[in-house]
Amino acid sequence: MVKVRQDAWSHEDDLLLAETVLRHIREGSTQLNAFDEVGDKLNRTSAACGFRWNAEVRTKYESAIDLAKRQRKEKKRAMSSTMKKSRVPAISLSPVQEESKMEEPEDNSLVIMDTPVINIDMVIQFLRELKKDYHASNQSKSALEDLEKENSMLQTKVKELEKQLSSTEEQMISIQEDYQTFIQIMDRARKMTVLDDKGSHVPPTFRMDKNGNLEQLAQGSN
Repeated sequence: MVKVRQDAWSHEDDLLLAETVLRHIREGSTQLNAFDEVGDKLNRTSAACGFRWNAEVRTKYESAIDLAKRQRKEKKRAMSSTMKKSRVPAISLSPVQEESKMEEPEDNSLVIMDTPVINIDMVIQFLRELKKDYHASNQSKSALEDLEKENSMLQTKVKELEKQLSSTEEQMISIQEDYQTFIQIMDRARKMTVLDDKGSHVPPTFRMDKNGNLEQLAQGSN
């Protein structure tokens, strides 16, 4: 199933993300595994969960993260101690060895160290997890860069719209001024139109001078 959910994160979503990541930290798992688990539950991609954790949620749980890491160390220490007790047999020394041991200086005493066993499968698994964490980090970085580019484009678009708005306002002011001038000219023309005393209507003739003003021509003149 393709994960296409892109709506806003709710408080419950953030809480589920935090609890899952903290649990994986305590259990010695990786954060990427936690992102995969949350993504399956919320129908979101692992990259989206990782970006949300690093950008918004992580800073709210710094103390809880430290506590989870300490619990993980204590758990590993307890498991290591248990494995030592069950793996290292008691060594019995012969009387000659006991005597030799007592004669040895304290600084040269034999110390038996428990070296953890590391095989090729463990190394491969570690490298795979490291690669997953690296890819998740790159995806989060890429998503952040995309958001920054989009924000820059939106700011540029806002500035362009502001310029267009200012230009439109100036045009509206100019149109209003032209309209008022036209109304004044028409009002002057109406006032200059008169009826003679005999009731005959003689239509006056007007012409516009170079300044845009109307002037009435004498009767019979061109």
